[in-house]
Amino acid sequence: MARKTFFSFHYERDAWRAANVRNSEVISTDEEAGFIDAAEWEKIESAGDSAIKRWIQDQLKNTTATAVLIGAETAARDWVLYEIRESWKRGNAIVGVRIHCIKDEHKQTDSKGTNPLDVIKLEDGTALSKVCKTYDWCADDGREHLGEWLEEAIKARADIKENLAEEEVKKAYAQASAGPSIIRNPPKPWS
Repeated sequence: MARKTFFSFHYERDAWRAANVRNSEVISTDEEAGFIDAAEWEKIESAGDSAIKRWIQDQLKNTTATAVLIGAETAARDWVLYEIRESWKRGNAIVGVRIHCIKDEHKQTDSKGTNPLDVIKLEDGTALSKVCKTYDWCADDGREHLGEWLEEAIKARADIKENLAEEEVKKAYAQASAGPSIIRNPPKPWS
């Protein structure tokens, strides 16, 4: 099934590697978002933070999954962390894909960086990497399996939503069946 996917990555350092993922024809260009050319990015960036946030929100519209393309410095990029948080808030499935092994325009690979999914925490303090899988593009054959990884992430995210909904119902039921609330020192009707 076709899923529109947002790609989050460190633009300046990993655009070439990200383009290799994009051009691998694993998913069609109709199903991807988050790619931009250098001139357009410079224009948006020069317009300030609110313009960047608007662009990200527009790119996330109608997406069901976010693929975080992880390079050497991805976890240190504020906009990548913002994209991940916004993706999670809107209910997107998230999958991490390490791309440091892909050669850049100079035929060089890069060092393995910190996983940004380790940096972002859920409300209970659990790292996002505990609920979202991360793969290595080269070692795990991303060209062959990215579509499967995205589908797996979408299913896992649906399970999380279902469990959260059940949890909320249980909490509400427990509160309702706990008995009447006691109001201490109620105001007198004449006060």
